[in-house]
Amino acid sequence: MGYFNCIALACLMALSFSSIDVGLAARHLQQMPPMPTLPTTTLPPLPSIPNLPQPTMPRPGALPPLPTMPALPTFPAIPTATLPPLPSMPSIPTIPTAIPSIPFLSPPPSPSSTP
Repeated sequence: MGYFNCIALACLMALSFSSIDVGLAARHLQQMPPMPTLPTTTLPPLPSIPNLPQPTMPRPGALPPLPTMPALPTFPAIPTATLPPLPSMPSIPTIPTAIPSIPFLSPPPSPSSTP
C-alpha cells in the first residue's frame, strides 16, 4: 500500500511540473504584441480542364455474333476394373476382465532360539 502511495505521489508531481511550462508558455503568448499583417499575394488562375473526347460505346445490338463452339469429340468407353475381394480380418483377442488374486506370501519361519 505504501508503494502505491509513493507511485501515485510521483505521478502527481510529474504532472504538476509538466503543466507549469504550459502555463508559462500560454502567459507568454498572451503578453506578446499583436502580429503584423502579412502581405497577401494573388494566386494565378487555375488552368482550365481540356475537353477530352468521349469514348463511343457500341450498342448491344450492333455487336457481332459470338462464334459457335465446335462439337466436342466423343471419348471411348473406359473399361471398368473388378477388384478381388478383401481378405477377412482376424478376430481381435479379448482382454480378460477378471483380476487374478494375488497369492499371500507367509513370512519365513523365525529361527528357534534354544538356550
